[in-house]
This record gives sequence, C-alpha cells and structure tokens, in this order.
Amino acid sequence: MSRPPEFLPLSDAAVRAVAGPGGRHAALIEDAFRVLLETPGGGVSLAGDARARGQAKRCVQALAALADSGAPVADADVRVAIGDARSGDAPATPGGARRGPVSPKTATQARYMEALASHDLIFGLGPAGTGKTFLAVAHGAGMLMRGDVDRLIITRPAVEAGEKLGFLPGDLTEKVDPYMAPVWEALTQIIGTEQLRRRRDKGEIEVAPIAFMRGRTLAHAFVIVDEAQNTSRLQMKMVLTRLGEGSRMAVTGDPSQIDLLNPADSGLAHAVAILEDVQGVSVTRFTADDVIRHPMVARIVRAYDADAARRTGK
Repeated sequence: MSRPPEFLPLSDAAVRAVAGPGGRHAALIEDAFRVLLETPGGGVSLAGDARARGQAKRCVQALAALADSGAPVADADVRVAIGDARSGDAPATPGGARRGPVSPKTATQARYMEALASHDLIFGLGPAGTGKTFLAVAHGAGMLMRGDVDRLIITRPAVEAGEKLGFLPGDLTEKVDPYMAPVWEALTQIIGTEQLRRRRDKGEIEVAPIAFMRGRTLAHAFVIVDEAQNTSRLQMKMVLTRLGEGSRMAVTGDPSQIDLLNPADSGLAHAVAILEDVQGVSVTRFTADDVIRHPMVARIVRAYDADAARRTGK
C-alpha cells in the first residue's frame, strides 16, 4: 500500500522558490530524489518512499528558509540544497552560506589544506568527489573575506578546452556560466548567494575561461585553475606565469580524465613533472579513498583505476 503524500505548509515566496521558473527547481528535486513534488496551494506536497521523501523534505525546507530570508533562489542554490540533503550536512544559513568552517574529512584533505595555507603554488590531483576544488575555493574565499587578498579568480577550460565561446548567445557571463556551474555552486555554498553577488559585482570574485587570462598580471589575488587536465601545455605555462605580487595559485584536475584531442598535450601532468621540486610548490595526490560523495563513486573510481592498470600493465 502506497503512503499518502506529505504536505509541507510554506509561504507563497517559498512555494515559488521551490517550484522555480517554469517548474525547473521542482524538476531538479524530483529527479534527484525520485519523488513527486506538487504545489497544490499554501505549500508543497511530496510523494515517494520514506527515505526519498525525507531527503526531499530537507531540501525543500532549506530552500524555503532561503526564500523566506528574502534572498533569491537560483539553480545553484537548489543543487547545493540537494547535495546537503543527500549527505546529511547542516542546511545552509539564509543567503546560502555554510554553517561553521570547512574542515577536512580525510588525511589527504588535511595535508592539502595545510599546503593551501603555506605554499605559493599548490597542485591538487585526483578523481572527482575528493574535494580538491571545493577546498581550494573555500580557502580562497576565506582569504578574500579576511582581506588577505583583494580578489578571488577562478578559471577553467571551457567547451572541452576549445574555448570556442563565440557561437554561444549572450555576453561573456552568459556564455561562460554553464561551464562554470560547479564553481558557482561551491561559492554559493561557502559564502552565500548575497555575498557572492555583492563581491562579484564589485569585481572581487571573477570566474572566467583560461583564454581570458592571457596578457594579465594577477596581483594580490588567490587564483584557482580548475579542470587543469584540459589545458594545453602552452595554456598552462601562460596561466602559471600570470602570478603577480602577493598572489597564490591552486591548480586542480584529474590527469586520468583528459578531454583534449591529443591527451599527450595536457599541461597538468607536464607542469607537475617539471615543477614538483621547485621551491614554494606543493603537490597533493588524492585517491579513491578520499572520495566523499556516494560510496558507490569510490568503488567506480577503483574499478576504472584497476582497468587502467591492467591495460597499461602496471
């Protein structure tokens, strides 16, 4: 016998935020938790099995709190709320920011955070889900909030490293944002929607493709190069040499997930090979044991690693 739907009474603003433009937010929640979400008036109705409904309920309540605080609710906020509901993390505070400092969950993450605090150039290598980008964003955001740097700059290859953005409609922000979604989600979760919007408008937070780093000197900034395995050797050299006075840089990527037409041209492995022993450089290597997403992800990563080892004879 199926369970009756659970009804959550919400304000009109919260209902609109949970539904989203054209029902987009509701669709994201339904897909994430395999529930049926309806807005019959005065609240939200959730139908599904008990576990799925419980997670969806936490997600809806987090979004409702955000909406009731007066903050706008964007797609990134919905994805953050979904992730928090799945992992059991404390919901975001009004504005989307996390409660309390970001802390390491594995020994490798702890070493990585120490490197971020003590070195000028930090490489974080490893599979998705190990926290290498999130922790770098958290560290850079912390430096910006404390006034240790004037800007937080995050760059990554766009459109499979091709940087072919001209055919896309809209201005630069509209062209780039779809490829920067994971970065915006991390920033929203760490500092909140309002703080992010304010600092972005002031130019204190910048997210841009690597092509737009050319010819610049990045002074008094914390710079993050994400998805660096998809930079060419020339792109990597270009972006590494943008560092100016009072700046630090974190370079993150997974050398096993190269999307370039010629994988041998990847600038990440090359840069690590020639820079690992240079003064001021730190390299942290994450493994499947550091994956902090669903346990299945770690098992998937290990299976692919084992297959790669068989193919190469290692």
